Amino acid sequence: MQGIKEQISNVTEWIEVGELGDIPRQGARVVNTPQGSIAVFRTLDDEVFALRDRCPHKGGPLSQGMVYGKRVACPLHDWRIELETGVAVAPDVGCTTTYPVKLEAGKVLVRLTES
Repeated sequence: MQGIKEQISNVTEWIEVGELGDIPRQGARVVNTPQGSIAVFRTLDDEVFALRDRCPHKGGPLSQGMVYGKRVACPLHDWRIELETGVAVAPDVGCTTTYPVKLEAGKVLVRLTES
């Protein structure tokens, strides 16, 4: 029974990324996890989103892209990805993994399970 309990706690593990101010507005911070690199984005309006740091097109590092509104443009081929859903903007097709994010007392936390 102990093994099941450990698996459940890992499924809902929240990790602290840092303070909201550690992430530049319209920028990103990369967090390395056992699941791979996660890009944590902050919009101009201080909304925070987390995506796998890999464009669905050619695997470009989304964390290095331009953030505008609630989208990020991949730095390799300018694919636009919705920060809320991870879905590429038409006419492009594809998606990247999203992760739940929450703010607690000014700290940014990311849940390691995929949403």
